[in-house]
Amino acid sequence: MRLIVGLGNPGKKYQYTRHNIGFRILDAFVADNVEIDVKWKNNFFSQTLQYKYKDQKIIFAKPQTYMNLSGRAVKQIIDYYDITEEQILVVYDDIHLSLGNLRVRKRGSSGGHRGIESIIQSLGTEEFPRLRIGIKNDSLLQKMDYPSFVLSNFSAQEERDLPELVSNAVQALEDILRYGFDYAMSEYNRTEKNSSGENTS
Repeated sequence: MRLIVGLGNPGKKYQYTRHNIGFRILDAFVADNVEIDVKWKNNFFSQTLQYKYKDQKIIFAKPQTYMNLSGRAVKQIIDYYDITEEQILVVYDDIHLSLGNLRVRKRGSSGGHRGIESIIQSLGTEEFPRLRIGIKNDSLLQKMDYPSFVLSNFSAQEERDLPELVSNAVQALEDILRYGFDYAMSEYNRTEKNSSGENTS
């Protein structure tokens, strides 16, 4: 069994914020791949959904604890189902990556992300895979501090660009499940481009 966690904050107030991109991508993946009559349940401090995808039993989870306590929900799920850290995949926003860029990692530090910090603290390890979703906007970050930025809504132009980003992220999830992390890392961990389409590394 695998656990795929999308990070975000519960409630309509945060629905379209940058911090909730993990929720949006998980919802899009489920909409594309899961039968329409399968319903989310409220348990383990989360909204959860169990489904068999490509012969793999998967639990999808959206923690409802608010971002800073995401680890509480993840720990309850993995303890109950006896899931190992390597069988977890966390999808979340990354303020250090420009909008539209993705990164697949098998492990790593939190990079200052409060949700990932909470999961690391609850599990006692950094050894769990993740899919990082770029949300950075350099011009806005010149005017806003990090907490205000991640809790802000995407701009109108960014919302027009988001369907492509979400589609790419859903494809990355599908590739991870079909072909594994090494393949996905080679496909998606490419040179980052900024909002102007120029290479930044």
